[in-house]
Amino acid sequence: MDAQRTLKRQISCAGIGLHSGQKVTLTLKPAAADTGIRFRRTDLGVEIPATVNQVSSVQHATVLGKAGATVETVEHLLAALVSAGIDNVIIELNHREVPIMDGSSAPFLYLLQEAGVKKLSPPRRYLKILKPVQIASGDKRIAIYPSDHYKVSYTISFDHPLLRHQSRTERITETSFADHIAAARTFGFLKEVEWLRQNGLALGGSLENAIVIGDTGVLNALRFEDEFVRHKILDVVGDLALVGYPIVGHVVAHRAGHALHTQLAAEILSDQESWCLVEAPEAVPEGVFDTVRVPVSARAH
Repeated sequence: MDAQRTLKRQISCAGIGLHSGQKVTLTLKPAAADTGIRFRRTDLGVEIPATVNQVSSVQHATVLGKAGATVETVEHLLAALVSAGIDNVIIELNHREVPIMDGSSAPFLYLLQEAGVKKLSPPRRYLKILKPVQIASGDKRIAIYPSDHYKVSYTISFDHPLLRHQSRTERITETSFADHIAAARTFGFLKEVEWLRQNGLALGGSLENAIVIGDTGVLNALRFEDEFVRHKILDVVGDLALVGYPIVGHVVAHRAGHALHTQLAAEILSDQESWCLVEAPEAVPEGVFDTVRVPVSARAH
């Protein structure tokens, strides 16, 4: 049995918001079993659960909202938390946006390592996918299929010589995420920066916290040759954390983004025949074994 986990001690950091450009202090606090991941706006006294029904915007970042309060750009922190196996934590912020740090999840993983992990008594519950769930919008699509592991296959394609096509499949474990995905940074195009800033976005963006792509190349050095698609894997891991449980399934995405990621999270939860809760990733509840093993091509729908 896998036990639920939280932090051994609280830990804080400070930084700026990518879009707001404002300074913010973030504190991660241990939480009791079955608390889940919860954001707390200390400046407003509002607590917002990290669940998909709290999503209020997906323009350029994933935003949660409740009672007039928002928490913005949550995906990189959520990816770090779920990949590290943290089930229960209170995230305190004194501003609306999670600090961007270096544009990746790596600084948040470092914070979690410094805070340490504490096991709790109740068992962890996994959301195991039993049948495919698929969403498409034009030439963009995302789906999740039954699997014995959490795995992501992602393909990106942009009208740019550097980004015409990148594809990667990664089995998401604590080690693989830390080694292959966490350090991949967010990215954007130089030609879009002026428009974004005129519209009150990317005010905190710089070469220190994002890959900036010019007409012929990148303005700062890449950490990985395929850093762009690795970051998209990071984003979908963070966005799908909003289902509220560790996932056991294979995510396949083509040119998706925050909108489709969060739509998939909502669709999974709404289609209650597509999943079940188990206490071990390899567990198959009695009576659904045949459902899990039916090939996708054999399904009537």
